[in-house]
Amino acid sequence: MLLDFFPSRTLTWYLGKTFMVRILAVLVMLVLVLMMLDLLGNSGDILAYPGNGEPELLRYVSLRVPQLVARFLPYSVLLATIVTLATFNQNSEVVAMKAAGLSAHQILAPLLLAALLVAAFSFAFNERIVTRASAAIKAWEAVEYGPVPDDPTLRANVYLNDGNDVMLAATVSGNGSRTVLRGVTFYERDGAGMIVRQLRAPIARWAGPGWRLEQAVQFDVDSADARRLARPLVVGRGITLGQLVLRKVDADAEPVGQLSDSIAALDAAGRRTAELKGKWWHKFSGPLSAVLMPLLGAVAGFGLARSGHLLARAVIGMALGFAFFVVDNAALAMGGFGGYPPLLAAWAPFVLFFLVGETVLIRTEE
Repeated sequence: MLLDFFPSRTLTWYLGKTFMVRILAVLVMLVLVLMMLDLLGNSGDILAYPGNGEPELLRYVSLRVPQLVARFLPYSVLLATIVTLATFNQNSEVVAMKAAGLSAHQILAPLLLAALLVAAFSFAFNERIVTRASAAIKAWEAVEYGPVPDDPTLRANVYLNDGNDVMLAATVSGNGSRTVLRGVTFYERDGAGMIVRQLRAPIARWAGPGWRLEQAVQFDVDSADARRLARPLVVGRGITLGQLVLRKVDADAEPVGQLSDSIAALDAAGRRTAELKGKWWHKFSGPLSAVLMPLLGAVAGFGLARSGHLLARAVIGMALGFAFFVVDNAALAMGGFGGYPPLLAAWAPFVLFFLVGETVLIRTEE
């Protein structure tokens, strides 16, 4: 039976509970240290906005912590695996379990089950909390940590093309003809792609066609002359509302269902969606990477402790785990560039390192 793969109920509970406690301890340690360093680096920018103080710092922490938890949870599983198995090995608990007739896979089974629960939690946590925190913190950063308009349509850092000309907007809010761009910079370029004029405006509204810049400041590159325009100026007549709706899709800030709709809309408009499709698949493969960590770190728990190779085994387990994260990020980047199909970019590192982990475990222990 499938349940026969696990050791006794008492031993399964002992292994799983010890593993989960150490995952939590390592995660808390990592998040506290990284949050402190992150806050030291960004507190100056947050407090630079007039009126910001301790409440804004606490708000930043509340938005940043979910991102750190989501990013470093798999690392925590890897480090907890190495610490747990190395401790068991050092205390001869692994030897005792093997003497009782358990195989290496049976010893790892409770850890794999706990890692699967962590992966399920990670997926739900990403979908319900991290996506919202990512959208909120990016919108807040776009207004330089000032007041963020209470608008569910708000998007940050939008980049648009009108032929050779380029328009950037710090935030976009509203729908249809009521769309408003804030923090706008418009670059007028010649046929060779060189900037000939720059326009900056705090706000731009839809002029049908084009975008009307209000209180714009113009800078001419040839004359190096900057002046404020007395009247609103319409630019970007080739930038339509439809382009604006489909231009900015942030995969990190959208749950799976919403991202699926965004990808379908971009596909219908003929836009390139390979990068977004890779990130869509990675929303599943990323949390599931926690299940790999006990397998990759298992080399630290086996072999005789008195042989003197325990440290070397721990280093090998850590190297395998970190190699997975490097290859995973590289494959995702290659998928974004079109080098790999999105499905392959998201799942190939998982399958590859699963086979590597199984090979190492079987060759050394089974």
